[in-house]
Amino acid sequence: MNCQFSSRWALSALLLAAGLAFDSSASARTLAEVKSLGAISMCANADALPWASNKQETPGFQIELGRAVAAGLGVPLNIDWIVPRRRANTVNCDMMLDSVNDPEVNEGRMLLSRSYQKSGMALALRRDAAEISSFTELQKGQKIGVMVNSVASVVLGKAGVTTSPYAFQSEMIDDLIKGDLYGGAVSSTWIDYYIHSHPEANLRAVYAFTDNKDLTWDVAIGLRKSDAALQGAINEVLNKLIADGTLTGIYAKYGVQHRLP
Repeated sequence: MNCQFSSRWALSALLLAAGLAFDSSASARTLAEVKSLGAISMCANADALPWASNKQETPGFQIELGRAVAAGLGVPLNIDWIVPRRRANTVNCDMMLDSVNDPEVNEGRMLLSRSYQKSGMALALRRDAAEISSFTELQKGQKIGVMVNSVASVVLGKAGVTTSPYAFQSEMIDDLIKGDLYGGAVSSTWIDYYIHSHPEANLRAVYAFTDNKDLTWDVAIGLRKSDAALQGAINEVLNKLIADGTLTGIYAKYGVQHRLP
């Protein structure tokens, strides 16, 4: 399978699994309509920390960023909670945060804001592991956990890395902590948050796939059936949130490193 195709398929599948797939026929709002309504809405998963949750004390970085964007536009934020049984095509939310900034994936589906974060895969290692900056520095026999049938498994396999397949990231990390694995190829956002929440695990994250376009991508705010005016207004707000450090601070609350594209 072509790696580039499979990575795009995997990203689309991830949105479907999270209940966040968009139907391009659904109608969101233009800037004039947002101002007239007096609110802007976003789709979010109610149980998906560090991305989002319905918990007041830990709403997730997507919710906090959505609120900051809404405040910058001068309107409150409405949240449409999406779960697998209620996909985003059943509601008319305006914004989809962390949309992959890939024109081929989003063509005809939504406009995109400027990119504000670099996401993708990372290597989880124990703190006593040797310092590396790229997966190409892994040594023969250093077994790396991968998600079954994932793009990471293909990339690492082609590089001659010994891999072990897993169905769940949590089980992979358990084996890494026990010493059954040298490392694990996992979501960079997920492992940042895991390390933040479990300092006793003595793990660290290495963004070892930065140069691989199939395992690293930029994210933006997706705007369904919107217009250039709302896109431009949101970009202005994002520019300010990045410049004054607000966005970096939001990510830091959840242990996620802000990696500006």
